[in-house]
Amino acid sequence: MDTRGNSVGALRCSGPQALTVGVEEEFLLLDPADGRPALRAPEILALLSGHPQVKPELMRYQLETVTGVCTDLEQVREELARNRRLAAAAAAELGCHLIASGITPQRGPGLSAVTSDARYQELAARHGPLVARSGTCGLHVHVGVPARELGVHVLARLRPYLPTLLALSANSPITAGRDSGWASRRYPEWIRWPSARPPRMWPSAAAYDTTVRRTISSGRAMDERSVYFHARLSPRYPTVEVRIMDTCLSADDAVAVAALVRALAGLAIKELQGGVPIRRMSGRQIDAELVRAARDGLGAYAIDPYTGRLSAHRTLLEVLLERLPDPEPVARSLSGLMTRGTGADRQRALWSRAATPGAFARLLADATLDRPTEEAARGDVPATRP
Repeated sequence: MDTRGNSVGALRCSGPQALTVGVEEEFLLLDPADGRPALRAPEILALLSGHPQVKPELMRYQLETVTGVCTDLEQVREELARNRRLAAAAAAELGCHLIASGITPQRGPGLSAVTSDARYQELAARHGPLVARSGTCGLHVHVGVPARELGVHVLARLRPYLPTLLALSANSPITAGRDSGWASRRYPEWIRWPSARPPRMWPSAAAYDTTVRRTISSGRAMDERSVYFHARLSPRYPTVEVRIMDTCLSADDAVAVAALVRALAGLAIKELQGGVPIRRMSGRQIDAELVRAARDGLGAYAIDPYTGRLSAHRTLLEVLLERLPDPEPVARSLSGLMTRGTGADRQRALWSRAATPGAFARLLADATLDRPTEEAARGDVPATRP
């Protein structure tokens, strides 16, 4: 995240509206001819001359973009759209597409694609089989909190909503050249990492830190940055960092998810201060709900953390809006996403129209920048795949 001129999460006033937010998006680079991963990230980064909001990722067919510290959703939207245009233009100059998808539509090249950065090379040396299957892309939302002790309690209250956030952001149904049957195929790949787990109900920041140290000392993580809890205290910024989501197909989708994450953090703080209880859920229960959300998206069922009733994630979102202190901005963003359909819904629709993997890559590239497809406008895209 970009911290120029500010600290992520610096809080100047009280209340949920004061919470700052920052967003990190991971993207794929695909070859326009065959839709396979294009190992052009180092050249793109060189072309951009070290632009502070475009960064390398684990694989040379990935890029990450980061916003600054944002105080309102319009700022988030503007920065996300600008970052996507910047990275996509550089990718196009080098003959490839920038794609917002949680997983590669075609198989990746494995360890030969690992970025030359020393830390990534060490990660590959320690976790070779895991890294070889990596290259998935997530959306990471940072919400500023005034103290780590408060952040730990926010994590506890976010736990029950992690499956809903995954269902909402699911954007990786197509991989290995076919429909995987999952809304988020990224998720079952991601949880192969031994530290990719829901946060616990830690009583204090000291208890959280003890878990992090044990995770590293046991070999389940290389360092603090590779402790991949689905939501965590950021190891670099004074934020709660929620990492469970797929990278989103459009910038507007990402804004909707970021708006919900910030609102959930604000609700957690408000209810914690007001002594409002929330149902405890086991890690096993949350894991099961995450699998269902990854497979079935918003149609999956989960337990309402307040009532204990089993409801579809669509229903949970409707009920949640009624509990938020300021629901209108979140409701507007979510309404647009629900009208468009999730990224997984739209990817499947594009897949059904694309005659070739290259054509699918082009359609995804257009969707990433929210531009109309030339093929669709000319009526050149077949209605079904051969």
